[in-house]
Amino acid sequence: MYEFYFEKLEVWKNARHFVKDIYLTTESFPNSEKFGLTSQIRRATVSITANIAEGFSRKTITEKARFINIAYSSAWEVINLLILSLDLEFMKEDKYLDLRKKAEHITNQLNALYKTLKSH
Repeated sequence: MYEFYFEKLEVWKNARHFVKDIYLTTESFPNSEKFGLTSQIRRATVSITANIAEGFSRKTITEKARFINIAYSSAWEVINLLILSLDLEFMKEDKYLDLRKKAEHITNQLNALYKTLKSH
């Protein structure tokens, strides 16, 4: 089976695993949040991987960088939603800290990738 370029990127691999972490964590969120915070944090997390993939389907570096920037923004959105989830006591602090650390690592990777693309 062919492996697309985006699948080789460490940031995409990390974001892919992060999606699973978020889905597993949000399973325990209140049922009343199914269409609220649960849905929003899941969609924002999926958006990270989707925008990396879409960006690397683009032909120009400018377009690639634009989608990496969108993925970066989605990662920041996830961090905000994690904070709210902690505030609302939907997760314990140790889980929050673990997910926050992973999200920060992904934002750092995306920022580095963006800078690399913009320097070309």
